[in-house]
Amino acid sequence: MTDPAPPADDRLIVALDVPNALEGHALAERLGDSVSFYKIGLGMLTGGGLALANELKSEHGKRIFLDMKLFDIGATVEAAVRGLAQFDLDFLTVHGDPHIVRAAREGAGSSGMKILAVTILTSLDRKDLDDSLIRDGDVPDIVVDRAARALEAGAHGVICSPQEAARIRALHETEDRLIVTPGVRPAGAAAGDQKRITTPAEAIAAGADHVVVGRPIHRARDPKAAAQAIVTELRSPQAVRNNARA
Repeated sequence: MTDPAPPADDRLIVALDVPNALEGHALAERLGDSVSFYKIGLGMLTGGGLALANELKSEHGKRIFLDMKLFDIGATVEAAVRGLAQFDLDFLTVHGDPHIVRAAREGAGSSGMKILAVTILTSLDRKDLDDSLIRDGDVPDIVVDRAARALEAGAHGVICSPQEAARIRALHETEDRLIVTPGVRPAGAAAGDQKRITTPAEAIAAGADHVVVGRPIHRARDPKAAAQAIVTELRSPQAVRNNARA
């Protein structure tokens, strides 16, 4: 007799990094009740991403993370967020510059949509920052500084690599705030274009509230089994968080 499949766990956010809403819908159907939280990003925006977000939310009861990484002048960000707030989404990303975060919070108003600030993209390393004329310093130090400033500006949480999650969780600014970590790969999975990665259990143990996983699930031979394996890992002793603060 086989063990029952683990129920969905909101700590796992599956990235629907597929070209369009039709493929996203098909993947969500395959995953079924094994996944309760989905991320929809810029890559699907022109392929029906908002329509899919609405369907998954209103018809299937899923939670939705819209990963737009908004960046513009404050008035434009505020207007964009105000428009998106009407869709009853759960998370929305903006770049972590304080003026962007403040504008996004203003746009979100009293909606339940949480504003998450991007620190440094998990696909970037020090050479990439040099090429972009970002200030000198170790990447983890810059991530922690940007996270603190974004949280002080009112972000509900931050996006960061799991390798920086523990240091950010130790900040007093993260009290009652969220840490969401992409760049998560199950043991043995290909890193792809991610440069600062850990396993799902390591990310949660380091202080993350949610892990975002895309390709290791949607490119798996059996995506549902891959998602269930990650949920099982998230509930293992290896995923117990160290709650120590600085």
